[in-house]
Amino acid sequence: MRSDAEGEYVEYVKARLPRLRQAAYLLCGDAHRADDIVSGTLLALYRHWSRAAASNNLNAYVHRMLVHRYLDEKRLRWSRVVLTAPDGVDRASPEFDIDDRTDIESALRSLPSGQRAVLVLRYLCDLSVEETAGALHCSTGNVKAQTSRGLAALRPLLARIG
Repeated sequence: MRSDAEGEYVEYVKARLPRLRQAAYLLCGDAHRADDIVSGTLLALYRHWSRAAASNNLNAYVHRMLVHRYLDEKRLRWSRVVLTAPDGVDRASPEFDIDDRTDIESALRSLPSGQRAVLVLRYLCDLSVEETAGALHCSTGNVKAQTSRGLAALRPLLARIG
């Protein structure tokens, strides 16, 4: 990779890394797996930087890579093994109050992966309906339906957070 392209890649990663990690964490629910997903995504992004940088929407392109990496990881047999800290609290997770975070994680894990991916991209990553559809290779109608169903399922689960 040329030095100017490498500089663009490094700047992009520096600016987006915390959000990518947080999105991966909310998708998979495990900080270590989230790090693996983000690392794999960034490695693939580095390999294909020229193609990614030339895309119309770089963030949507990278989020699509992240979601695909998450889904690929989920299909692997070893991904069913859950590793946690001795007291069960994962200290490297995003900045939520511990009680709220536990409720949110639990509620997100109860959703099907498609609804979870749509909600994370729409509300955590602040992607528009169109950008989310582009990231997931689906129609905007599908994104709207998945969002509606996911929010409807989350409302009763998160009612006590208020």
